[in-house]
Amino acid sequence: MDEPRILHNSHDLFFRDPFGAVRCGQKIKLSLEICSVLPPDKVVLRLWKYGTTEEKVPMYLVTGMGDKMIFSCEITAPQSPGLLWYYFIVTLNGVTLYYGNNGANLGGSGQVYRHQPPSFQVTVYKKDLSTPHWFKDAVMYQIFVDRFFNGNEDGQLLNLKKRCYLYDHWEETPYYRKDPETGKTVCFDFFGGNLLGVMKKLPYLKDLGINTIYFNPIFEAPSNHKYDTADYKKIDAMFGDNELFKELCQRAGKMGISIILDGVFSHTGSDSIYFNKEGHYPELGAYQSKESPYYSWYTFYNYPHEYECWWGIDTLPNVNENDPSYQDFIIYNKDSVLRHWMKTGIKGWRLDVVDELPGQFVKNFRKVMKEMDEQSVLIGEVWEDASNKISYGEMREYLLGDELDSVMNYPLRDILLSFFLGHDNAWHTHHRLMSLYENYPREHFFATMNMVGTHDVPRVLTLLGDAPPAHTLSKEEQICYKLNEHQKDLAIKRLKMLSLFQMTFPGAPCIYYGDEVGMEGYGDPLCRGTYPWGSENKQLLAWYKKIIFLRNTYAVLRTGSWISLPIADDVYGYVRLIKNGKDVFGRKQPNNTALVLFNRSINRRINVSVDVGKWCSDKLTDIFTKEKLSIKKGLLNISLAPLEGKLLIKEVTSSHGGKDN
Repeated sequence: MDEPRILHNSHDLFFRDPFGAVRCGQKIKLSLEICSVLPPDKVVLRLWKYGTTEEKVPMYLVTGMGDKMIFSCEITAPQSPGLLWYYFIVTLNGVTLYYGNNGANLGGSGQVYRHQPPSFQVTVYKKDLSTPHWFKDAVMYQIFVDRFFNGNEDGQLLNLKKRCYLYDHWEETPYYRKDPETGKTVCFDFFGGNLLGVMKKLPYLKDLGINTIYFNPIFEAPSNHKYDTADYKKIDAMFGDNELFKELCQRAGKMGISIILDGVFSHTGSDSIYFNKEGHYPELGAYQSKESPYYSWYTFYNYPHEYECWWGIDTLPNVNENDPSYQDFIIYNKDSVLRHWMKTGIKGWRLDVVDELPGQFVKNFRKVMKEMDEQSVLIGEVWEDASNKISYGEMREYLLGDELDSVMNYPLRDILLSFFLGHDNAWHTHHRLMSLYENYPREHFFATMNMVGTHDVPRVLTLLGDAPPAHTLSKEEQICYKLNEHQKDLAIKRLKMLSLFQMTFPGAPCIYYGDEVGMEGYGDPLCRGTYPWGSENKQLLAWYKKIIFLRNTYAVLRTGSWISLPIADDVYGYVRLIKNGKDVFGRKQPNNTALVLFNRSINRRINVSVDVGKWCSDKLTDIFTKEKLSIKKGLLNISLAPLEGKLLIKEVTSSHGGKDN
């Protein structure tokens, strides 16, 4: 018997309607195409919700022409949020075949198996799930305060710490001072950036087009990075004080700039009020006495010297986030850490290592945060697809409606680098993007924190310049490494494409300080150099200003629907669309169409013909050259130079007589 041809494409409404994530209780129609001379004996959908028993749903023949048959069934999503999984079982002439997800688990077209296959995913979220609309429109800027700008007129450093190393010049390269035998950091290096410096640079950020600042931790701590919190309710004295921060929030707010803080709640510092291992604080710390009010926060194996630490680092003792007194301190008390800083005017939090925080802690934090400000935003540090993340054996519920508004989009970063560096072609890039689009609720897909640089990864310019992989260089070689002129030229051309992608793709783009002016560097601490004031790449800065302006100007680039268009191995693109006077969230917006195209080839001009007739029949304007391009019989013929990104927009006038904005 010839092998039957079977098809189900979860990205095609013919096979799965509606597309992607669904609300609780929503009906879903699933179809399977079978091409076979003999009709199947039985077709069954195997369905189950994560953590519960399975269900086998009969599928019925709805159409049949010749040897092509369509089987369908309708299911109803559960009334409680979670993940649904499914695949198909086909019995044909006594032989059992399975049809499931493809080997890459990316959704879309699956494949036939002779054994139990990988399943297709359906994310089921709460009916009332929503994320703040202002954040979908945001352009973020991440600041590592010590390395951004020293606002003191004389360049003096504030309130120096013990065991700290101070650089003579702002332009020097950061370097960890470590004990050669133990490998532990013996002193931290400081350059002197502070919150007064941020305040003085608010006009720069406003001119750049930024409307949201995300700060790396700024609470009191011994280190320069502040992930070893010493006092959750106090701004580190090297950065300023609580009153200065409150003034910063007020000034930023008047300029239309929101502030988001980094919340590090899975561990504290050992040199803190709460643990007090070094005895620097008058409070009785958990390390000093079991009578300490903070003792129940920590887990000791052999009191007091052996205790649970974050990744085994003894300066970062883990906390028990489920401890009632800890949750009172962080979340519930009248002057809890959460309430304390929300009262200063911040607009939200980024939760560090959210996968190490219990789900209930995150839910409790969000609930109180939203009670204080319904429009505040909660972002989680997640490095994988956040819809199906498993942490410590538990399926996380980040995107189901009770936890996060947004996640750091590390998967998108990896997808973009893989495409622009030539590792993945446009077709695989399309499949990877569609997987996220399918798995994330629409509210979250348009609110992800889309960054390509952070304090935890090498500078994007270094990666785009084809620098040697970090593992092939010694630490000393990494410190000294700089891109040559050819590499830098290549890297900047790639970065222009990548940043254009950032600014025209759904989600909130985030710029890591200095990426917009060409900073280089391998991983921590080299990715945490000082902003090169006075030595910026002005050409690159002008580019960032232009593309941020375009994002802020055209609503279609923020909340227009998104259609993926893989065109050729080296050419990828997408359409952004607003029709019928409303964006994807039903908000009134002028109709508009945008087409974004990228040729990642280093040396080949590529001519393409793009079928855009479904979305646009008029002329499109190349935003950068002002050239008007005609669409003939639904096709747009266009030539893309090597390493060129194009943004084509149908210029429109709103019903109010103004331009799309």
